[in-house]
Amino acid sequence: DGQTGLGHHKVCPTPTEVLGELSGVKVQQVSTYADCSLAVSADGQLYGWGNSEYLQLASVTDTTQINSPRRLSLPGCGRVVQAACGGTQVAVLNGEVFVWGYGILGKGPSLSESGSPEMIPPSLFGRSDFNPSVVVSKLRCGLGHFAAVTDRGELFVWGKNLRGCLGIGKRDDQFFPWRVTVPGQVVDVACGVDHMVALVKSLL
Repeated sequence: DGQTGLGHHKVCPTPTEVLGELSGVKVQQVSTYADCSLAVSADGQLYGWGNSEYLQLASVTDTTQINSPRRLSLPGCGRVVQAACGGTQVAVLNGEVFVWGYGILGKGPSLSESGSPEMIPPSLFGRSDFNPSVVVSKLRCGLGHFAAVTDRGELFVWGKNLRGCLGIGKRDDQFFPWRVTVPGQVVDVACGVDHMVALVKSLL
């Protein structure tokens, strides 16, 4: 599907520099999952390549594949600091969380597909009049689910709850961010196909 970003659809057996619109760009983070790839530049721009069957790269193409990096236009998102690729969905972080693609995106059952970024209300991650400074600091995607860690060490999850991968004590899918009960402060999290692993700092 062009996920190597090398301008062709062949197998590449050796490490090769990715160019295209990334040529000369200083990259600070890369996220890949399945057959789609995203890169965040040092100046906060987002680049994408690979599969766009689920509208992951819809801002720059109507086709289902891009085999060379393209800068993605994200109106209203501002400077991107982090990106996450899932199986059919993607997300970016700029202090707020934006999602698009296909699946359970985190804004309820009425939103299952979007080709443009949708911001998840900060209140769903614990921001309120009593906690006005809460921000998401880490964002991850699995096959069909999301995870977000706040600067206070809280873990929020949403999406397809395949085999109980969300850790919310039930097997139902979760349409909005849900805070997971964890015995400590969450430092980082990783999402697999049907499981999740969190690195936690004990409060004891």
